[in-house]
Amino acid sequence: MKTDYKNWMPKGMVMGSACGAIVFLICSIVFALVPIADSVKKVLVPILFVVTAFFIVVTIWMFLMYRAFSYNGKRQMSKQIIEGVASYVKLPDGGKGLDVGCGSGALTIACAKRNPKASFVGIDRWGKEYASFSKALCENNSKAEGVANTSFMQGDAVKLPFKDETFDAVTSNYVYHNIPSIDRQAILLETLRTLKKGGTFAIHDIMSKAKYGDMQEFVKNLKNMGYAEVKLVDTTNGMFMSRWESAWMGLSGSNVLVGRK
Repeated sequence: MKTDYKNWMPKGMVMGSACGAIVFLICSIVFALVPIADSVKKVLVPILFVVTAFFIVVTIWMFLMYRAFSYNGKRQMSKQIIEGVASYVKLPDGGKGLDVGCGSGALTIACAKRNPKASFVGIDRWGKEYASFSKALCENNSKAEGVANTSFMQGDAVKLPFKDETFDAVTSNYVYHNIPSIDRQAILLETLRTLKKGGTFAIHDIMSKAKYGDMQEFVKNLKNMGYAEVKLVDTTNGMFMSRWESAWMGLSGSNVLVGRK
């Protein structure tokens, strides 16, 4: 059995965009050659070529994203990020960790492998947006990795089905920015609510001001609430990616919020 962590840029989206480019290119050529009124041709053909160019650019961008995030490629950005976030997580023997928005189980499993005497729960809504991700996929990946200290369940990050101070560690990777919300800091607090006193957290996401508001102020607020350690680590400075990569990939503002309650 082999692991299949999927790709953050689904191959189907890349192929769909490529097909769109081909279809519009063919239409552009056809309408440029068929005998129709010049007034119509002068308007329609340029529009079709512009749409074709748009699909070509999008397809190239998607392909580069797919190649960068592939677990089997040279760049393996996904693997680098997963291992990097997991490196912050250290649980006591018998401890319990939570991974919010586990997707294909990659981060849950990576944390579990680093903490073999603890257990990790991965939770996800596995919605139609990422139809290829599922609980069964996570469980199969755990088996393929030879990891037995994981479990997976369906749930919503906005309202987690756990009591306060349940876990010794909480993690998440590129999840909350996908959730429609005017207050993503509130979602962070919902995750941290489940963390035990003395527990650690490592939450990686696109924490730009547009998506999250003032995160430096959020760090101060957590410290004022009594959190022992809190820091915001920029992951676009060569840690997980370069500035240039974060810019063209749309990942500018990526940070990992780490600390101890």
